[in-house]
Amino acid sequence: MKQPLITAIATTIAAFSMTMTTAQATTTVQMTPSAVAAPVVVIKAHVRFVSNGITIAATLFRPDSGRRLPAVVVAHPAGGVKEQTASLYAERLAAKGYAALVYDAAYQGESGGEPRGLEDPFQRAEDVRAAVTYLATRSDIDPQRIAALGICASGSYVPFAAQTDRRIKAVATVSAIDLTKEIFTSPEARDALLDQAGTLRNLEARGEGAFMMNHTPTTKIEAGTFPERSLFREAYDYYRTPRGAHPRSTQWGPMRMDVAAQFDAFAHNNWIAPRPLLMIAGTDADTRHYSEEGIAKATGPKELYLVKGASHVDLYDKDEFVPKVVDKLADFFDKGL
Repeated sequence: MKQPLITAIATTIAAFSMTMTTAQATTTVQMTPSAVAAPVVVIKAHVRFVSNGITIAATLFRPDSGRRLPAVVVAHPAGGVKEQTASLYAERLAAKGYAALVYDAAYQGESGGEPRGLEDPFQRAEDVRAAVTYLATRSDIDPQRIAALGICASGSYVPFAAQTDRRIKAVATVSAIDLTKEIFTSPEARDALLDQAGTLRNLEARGEGAFMMNHTPTTKIEAGTFPERSLFREAYDYYRTPRGAHPRSTQWGPMRMDVAAQFDAFAHNNWIAPRPLLMIAGTDADTRHYSEEGIAKATGPKELYLVKGASHVDLYDKDEFVPKVVDKLADFFDKGL
């Protein structure tokens, strides 16, 4: 099941083209979680914090409660923005009693940083750490009860950050993929990309062009060239249609291949212990092997939780699957925090 992903990335990367602030706004929503009889009031606040000198735009979901809350950092997929699947999970976790922070990665969405759309695995991990810092310094958050959840590519960035940031007391992923490993699996592709990396830097510095990576097929015809139920086929249905499309999620952006090549998401997953690790994947996901690898490299406590009949993208938003995943996450965080 792995080859279509390699083929997809090889196809899409060929495209070229010449301090913390207070909440800005607050809204209130009501949700009725399946496990709770009465509606739970969830407060939604727009906040900002700083990651490596870059201003990060974020949204904090939290239950309307006067007590100090446990919290979860929720990190979005590559090419995505905070308003998509990350907010769906954050809002539902808030209805379970958690403060949940979603944010646009540095260089992406409403966050700062140039070049726009840059997908930098090391900066992405730093964003996770900065989000933890922001939560830990809020008076309404218990700094000893902070967890992190990574979706899709952030399913590699979150464990990587947690390996050395011990403030993260529980680590979870949904539909994890190690994007850099997928790109560099082939020695031939690796050599070609690294041979080009310096040339591309020079071109960009002279204003003559920029390397751009497309995370998702741009047309239904292109998406149809990938197998049924595959990530790249279903990503089109999510990101390029009203189902999940967002104007700030263009799915195009640069990636520094000479930097990304050295990122190894799960190499030190054994450092997460004794903190718990939960990796959730669909049984039908063509990316399932990444969750299996991440669990294999951890020493525990650890759990691979498979959602029967689900594909990679199904776990982004499908009502058939998301509620049971949220229940599993809440149970995991309840025990881990």
